[in-house]
Amino acid sequence: MSVVRLYQWASRLDRVGIALTRLGLIIVLLWIGGLKAFEYEAEGIMPFVANSPLMSFLISDPENYAAHRNPEGALVPENRAWHQSNGTYVFAYGLGSIIVLYGLLLCTHPWLPQVAAAGSFLVLVMSFVTLSFLITTPECWVPALGGDHHGFPYLSGAGRLVLKDAIMMGAAVVTMADSAQAYLARRAVKVPRVSSLDGGRSQPADEPVEQLETA
Repeated sequence: MSVVRLYQWASRLDRVGIALTRLGLIIVLLWIGGLKAFEYEAEGIMPFVANSPLMSFLISDPENYAAHRNPEGALVPENRAWHQSNGTYVFAYGLGSIIVLYGLLLCTHPWLPQVAAAGSFLVLVMSFVTLSFLITTPECWVPALGGDHHGFPYLSGAGRLVLKDAIMMGAAVVTMADSAQAYLARRAVKVPRVSSLDGGRSQPADEPVEQLETA
């Protein structure tokens, strides 16, 4: 196979890429959302929640989370009791349910693309909120413990986890656009498909755009 033919083959994979992007989002949302029902995962998100001005008011004692951390897999009864009274687990159950719901909304794309587009928009908003943790959560950066590299731009494990939501944000935009196009196509509207292969430039439609049906 020549190099040109290889690129021609690669150029036809945009639809496969979109499908894999949507599937990846669904898997991540359902899996991570489902894990919020378990104590270790709920405890692990407390640094983000306690330091976020958008979420800290939803728990009882955001100031003292650091004194009640549990290493993943460890069971410290005193800390578990504190998280119970703090509302940690109730908050995580609610957050996990919302994340799972977003994943289920994306699953409706073949039948209700307008619903899937709304789900992708919600994932976009969620990713933006998650990325805000880089500003509000001190644990996102390597602490000054004597080493030469700490603070910005040295991401900790928590920071590296948060930064990955930049990819989810882009994936949400891709799936939202694809679902919106599918919905408009079902309403007999001629919209040019935007391909990532042409740098976002859409080709003009071959026929005039029809008016949207009145609701």
